[in-house]
Amino acid sequence: MSKKVFAINAGSSSLKFSIYEVPSEEVISSGLIERIGLADSLVTIKYDGNKFEDKLDIADHEIAINYLLEKLNELDIIADYDEIAGSGHRIVAGGEHFKSSALLGEEEIQKVEDLAEFAPLHNPAEAKVIRAFQKLLPGKPTVGVFDTSFHTTMPEKAYLYSVPYKYYEDYQARRYGAHGTSHKYVAQRAAELEGKNIEDLKIITCHVGNGGSITAVDGGKSVDTSMGFTPLAGITMGTRSGDVDPSLLQYIMKKENIDIDQMINILNKESGLLGLSGVSSDMRDVEEAANGGNERAKVAIEIYYDRVKKYIGQYLAVLGGADVIVFTAGVGENSITFRQGVLEGMEWAGIELDKEANQTRDEAKISTASSKVAVYTIPTDEELMIVRDTVALGNI
Repeated sequence: MSKKVFAINAGSSSLKFSIYEVPSEEVISSGLIERIGLADSLVTIKYDGNKFEDKLDIADHEIAINYLLEKLNELDIIADYDEIAGSGHRIVAGGEHFKSSALLGEEEIQKVEDLAEFAPLHNPAEAKVIRAFQKLLPGKPTVGVFDTSFHTTMPEKAYLYSVPYKYYEDYQARRYGAHGTSHKYVAQRAAELEGKNIEDLKIITCHVGNGGSITAVDGGKSVDTSMGFTPLAGITMGTRSGDVDPSLLQYIMKKENIDIDQMINILNKESGLLGLSGVSSDMRDVEEAANGGNERAKVAIEIYYDRVKKYIGQYLAVLGGADVIVFTAGVGENSITFRQGVLEGMEWAGIELDKEANQTRDEAKISTASSKVAVYTIPTDEELMIVRDTVALGNI
């Protein structure tokens, strides 16, 4: 009997999944359940070239998983629950406690819940889903893969903020970063494509989607990253502001007569490309508007490029140069103009973009033969990393 492993990404009202056959690492099904806890929950299951869709009321994550397992059985994707060898779960916040992926027992799940103040929308939902899987599939290994764990190798000079040290001692106020699983995957893949040991490489990974972060990877370890205590810091994103002067927030709050919660909501959901352009948070829409003569859209794109370029420049300094730069995630993988806009004018650093090779949305080397820094576009595969860690830790 073949073994199947789930890779699960749970949000506050959603459940995204992929099912891998192991050891072949073939994806046999994937899908999404949306609007959990709301009316008219939407279910999509893709398998063997087919797509199943349904709309019904799903009250909570445990009901969602129960429904999903029954439906997978009905669709002959899983013939028997004994085929399911384990499940791996993406968890946003691991704090300082989880420095790597971990096999989850009751003590670990409780710790995930305790860390909810660092990711209030995600960690509680992820803990619920983990408990539900353990209830429905008793005895099967459950593994947590943490967005933050890859960045726990950062030195103090990178993760501490220049605020009174007692805030770190008392409240663990520090830089945690995010997208760690993606940064780790594309860095490892870049080393494979270069035919070199990752321990010998200095790599800058650019995970740029609706959210985005840049990471400096030295010898396979994260030494600095652009997101901070939360995913709000760093580069300009789809709806997030990225770095801003905190005094500006106080100034705006007084002018608009709003409180800090409202201000943080604006920075998270109404800023970035959306706030600057007034058009959309989607790079494709903003590019279309800019091409049509929309000046605000043009400026928004220039700022978007500029912030990524500045972080790459910072990390060239941090690393003492780079061997490889990688672009991944929705914008990084798919926007040809984004990659060109970011790398334009960086020839001084030995980065030469091959404009013809850059006309791609697939895995490819997009730097010239003479470029001192190799540049790649690599589609990320966080789910595969989750499955590999689940297989390893669960002895599957």
